[in-house]
Amino acid sequence: MLLGVAALGGCSLLPQSPYVQRRDWPLDVRRGSVAAPRRRGRVLLVRSIQAGPGLEVRGLQWLQRDGSVHVDFYEQWAVPPAQAAEDDLRQWLVDAGLFSAVVAPGSRLNADFVLEGELDALVADLNTGVARAALALVLLDQRPNPTKVLLQKTETAEVKLAGTDPPAIAAGLKAALADALRQAETDVAAATR
Repeated sequence: MLLGVAALGGCSLLPQSPYVQRRDWPLDVRRGSVAAPRRRGRVLLVRSIQAGPGLEVRGLQWLQRDGSVHVDFYEQWAVPPAQAAEDDLRQWLVDAGLFSAVVAPGSRLNADFVLEGELDALVADLNTGVARAALALVLLDQRPNPTKVLLQKTETAEVKLAGTDPPAIAAGLKAALADALRQAETDVAAATR
């Protein structure tokens, strides 16, 4: 009887499901070229980029054919997307060479301008085959008293998806964010002339 109980211990009526490992996708977007910082130029402080509704999670997101939003548990960004977008925006503007320095909160440099915003969209739409990124930005000039708003705009970008699998979706979303950052650079440069 003990032998029968021991033999049943390894049996299960539930189907065995294969182990699925999580994949972390880096959301690192860089400018194609690097320009030297302006000598004796102005200083830009890039404050936090907040996460829009639903973007506080790390999972890749896509709109399914029935219109529902799928947030993948096994395919995710290496860091929360809003945090990555903030780091990418700061580095993009450093590489653009528009300012003598682009700093983060806590810097001892006195900033002439402050840029902050919210990541409103980072989603692939499987119905239309595009990856979409939207970044709402506000640029403030801190030199006059009171502070003056120089720019208030949502940078929206769409990029055609190369496929519907997670690697293609991650690549498309990175390209869409890069396009939104390119637009942000153009608008920030125009507003701070």
